[in-house]
Amino acid sequence: MVSDERALATWLAGRDDHELAATLAARAVPATAPWHDFFDASEALLDAASIDRALSRLPRTALSELRSGRPLSHPLLSRLALIDDGGRLFGPVADRVDALATTRPDAFTPHPEADPPAPAGDREAATAAERAFTTAASLADVLLACLHAPFPRTGSGTVAAAERKRLVETGALGDDDDLEDLLIAAAAAGLAVAADRLWEVTTAGEDWLQAPSPERWARIAEGFRFALPAGLRTPDGGVVAPATWPDAYPLDPEWPAKVWQIKRIGTQWGLIGTGGTEFAWTRALREGAPADPSGLAAHLPAEIDRVYLQADLTAIAPGPLAPALDLRLRGIALRESRAQASTYRFTAASLGAGMTEGETAASIREFLSSLSLTGIPQPLEYLIDSTAARHGLVRVGEDPASGRSIVSTPDRALRDTIAVDQALRPLGLVRDGDGLISRASRDAVYWTLADARYPVVAVDADGAPELVRRRSAAPTAAAPQAPERTYERLISALRSGHGTDGEEGWLGRELEQAVRARSEIVVVVRMPDGSERSLTLEASGLGGGRLRGRDRAADIERTLPVSSIMSVRPA
Repeated sequence: MVSDERALATWLAGRDDHELAATLAARAVPATAPWHDFFDASEALLDAASIDRALSRLPRTALSELRSGRPLSHPLLSRLALIDDGGRLFGPVADRVDALATTRPDAFTPHPEADPPAPAGDREAATAAERAFTTAASLADVLLACLHAPFPRTGSGTVAAAERKRLVETGALGDDDDLEDLLIAAAAAGLAVAADRLWEVTTAGEDWLQAPSPERWARIAEGFRFALPAGLRTPDGGVVAPATWPDAYPLDPEWPAKVWQIKRIGTQWGLIGTGGTEFAWTRALREGAPADPSGLAAHLPAEIDRVYLQADLTAIAPGPLAPALDLRLRGIALRESRAQASTYRFTAASLGAGMTEGETAASIREFLSSLSLTGIPQPLEYLIDSTAARHGLVRVGEDPASGRSIVSTPDRALRDTIAVDQALRPLGLVRDGDGLISRASRDAVYWTLADARYPVVAVDADGAPELVRRRSAAPTAAAPQAPERTYERLISALRSGHGTDGEEGWLGRELEQAVRARSEIVVVVRMPDGSERSLTLEASGLGGGRLRGRDRAADIERTLPVSSIMSVRPA
């Protein structure tokens, strides 16, 4: 064990910072681990429980190699610090492998070569395509809701129950939709990011909302494949047969739940067939080629670019509306039904919300005229005019002298309503002449009033209307923090410890451990005449190049130069 600890400590010290950080991350070492040098690290990594956790992260391909009798070369074995540079298992690792092979021999047997999946039938393909289309629509609704107000996350990382309930009540989420599955797929494709206890839509997510359905699916499919664990991927970037997925990580107790979720998400997006079948549009993904949605598109309903505008202030789309058109229409109307034929309703509040986001009466008319098969009905024309006339009745600006926000309106009754509105209490509005002032920023006051459905407009320093975006810039799907940054302090502490070359580093390690535990040790000391003498000491201190301890035999305190100590062992 001692020689293995020394060998691993030397191996760790020989890695550069990038390789060392990758090993620490692969072994799930806490960044706050109380390690002082590489000997502490090697001792912890060769602990039986730590080795078992590392082995549980190995796919079946790597586990079967451990018992093959051939030189070990799987990259994960080296990254997890289970083998040395010669491809040999460290002793404690070999012991744990032997023990597990006795109790779980099935985990170390390779999977037989799987046959290519059989092609799915037309009916199954059509059902899967419809399911993928519906799931894409559900995710679009979720991202739109998240775009308006980021989703708060609980301590466990899930979306808060109150937010989930709100999504169901507003129709953004169906009763059968799994919100976490949708967000996992979105995150894998870079459409949403979880940061600072919030789920937010990225710039890529905003672009995805504008894309046609086949392109939406292709983006999700690429992200799904990229996020698959290494045990489900082939060396050329493809995907192994789904029939082998349940046994890919035989020593991981959490794998059954993980693979069930992966297969459930894949099924929702038309990526996995039932009974081991394969769709024409997923063959390219399995073979490592870019996603090709052409086969899926053949089974999707044709998207339309026209609607019927009704005198009852509704718009009826007789088929799935093109996503870009649907997105803009929902900016000025409320969607009442979610199906291939959808219904939208115009209200003063919905038109006002669109004007808050930058629409004008003229832009709304131009859009609806290009969209409608029946022209713009008179009641809708009147509603657009009346909403535009009322919009901007409340103006929010900033006092350049005090920096406070000013809320003004020529309608005294409306001003009094705003002053006593309980929903606006967080703004701390107080009367100041004919207006109201607040210490909150202009944009915060503006959006609070807009969310409370007041006809508000933001004005600049000259009093001219100014478009205010809810967020200055959408977040990007940033790559996870590099392991070098995560483990920067720990790596610095390890490298600042004493060296690992020769006997000196190991001797210092053993002496430090003895002093820390105040244990009895036998030290072999080289005397001035060249002879060697063994002393039994209770180690009590180490510093200044000297070891202090009580000599039990002579019952005296001794101080020995570390440079004269040849070896040390437990008493």
